[in-house]
Amino acid sequence: MPSSPPSETIAPTPAAAVAEALAMPPAPQGEPAGERGSWRRGGAPGSTAPPDAPPGRTTSRFPKVLRRPERIPAPLLCLTAMFLVQTGIALSKPLFGPLGVSGTTFLRLGFAAVILLAVTRPRLRDKRPRDLAAAALLGVASAGMTFLFAGAIDRLPMGTAATIEFLGPLAVALVFARRASHLLWALLAAGGVVLLTLLGEGGDGGGLDPVGLLYAFGAAACYAAYILFTDKVGAAFQGFQGLAVSMTVGALALAPFGLGQAWDGLTAPGASPLTLLAAVAGVSLLLPVIPYALEMTALRRMPQRVFSVLVSLEPAVSALVGLVVLGQLLGVPQLAGIGCVVAASVGATLTGRR
Repeated sequence: MPSSPPSETIAPTPAAAVAEALAMPPAPQGEPAGERGSWRRGGAPGSTAPPDAPPGRTTSRFPKVLRRPERIPAPLLCLTAMFLVQTGIALSKPLFGPLGVSGTTFLRLGFAAVILLAVTRPRLRDKRPRDLAAAALLGVASAGMTFLFAGAIDRLPMGTAATIEFLGPLAVALVFARRASHLLWALLAAGGVVLLTLLGEGGDGGGLDPVGLLYAFGAAACYAAYILFTDKVGAAFQGFQGLAVSMTVGALALAPFGLGQAWDGLTAPGASPLTLLAAVAGVSLLLPVIPYALEMTALRRMPQRVFSVLVSLEPAVSALVGLVVLGQLLGVPQLAGIGCVVAASVGATLTGRR
């Protein structure tokens, strides 16, 4: 990735970053995305980011007054995106009561799809059938990943669920690493999972819910499929147009499961539908719209390896947000398990590109 732009270039606000990132041209085919907070984590090694706009020229639909004068460090943008993702997940959990897991997930994907469709306005006439099929499969994988992870955090501590789900991208990285030494990182990650699943405790101090564990491992499998299809769709569609299409497909795929539950929750006696819809809309902005834009902006100013190392901290960020927002205190075995998976991800990232 190129070095930081000249000092006169100013960093966008989250609102301006959304429009700027969503308008980006397609990146060269390269490594696929990792955790949910990224539609595309950068192009192939040696590729360059799109050139910045000339001074005095605005590339987004937002006026210049929305652009902050101070420079925001790229790692801070990345960390902010991760905290927004995990905060959005944590704030979704209280909605599971009135709207249900599938109802909340359906509404969240639906709001995200509407926002992305309105901003990107994807053009599909010139797309090949296989590109549209890839976008549809990405939507199904995204829907499965989102729904299964929501079911996991409904039954497990956030840090535990996020760490198990993170095995999806870690497995993809290890499979394509083609290095015998990466077996050590796989064993370290496996040890972390053993600590989490066999010695970890649930929210009531007892053993972990087996159904929640199945949800988490299912989310990891969908996560791996999400990464593989992201690489194909990201290369075929401009900017986030493919994401808008896939989000729409994902919402439609969840409609048979979530529409009825969401309707029952919104029309239940004593329910406040406008308040519930406003809460879901706010969560959909926290995940995925604003984090995607922040991470894409960060990738323009930092090497992808540094970015990947930061993303490897996401299970730890999830555990921290779970503690602060939901009061989920993890035990020593759980923290050790999360540490093993984070260390395996960082190690695989640092040694996989040498």
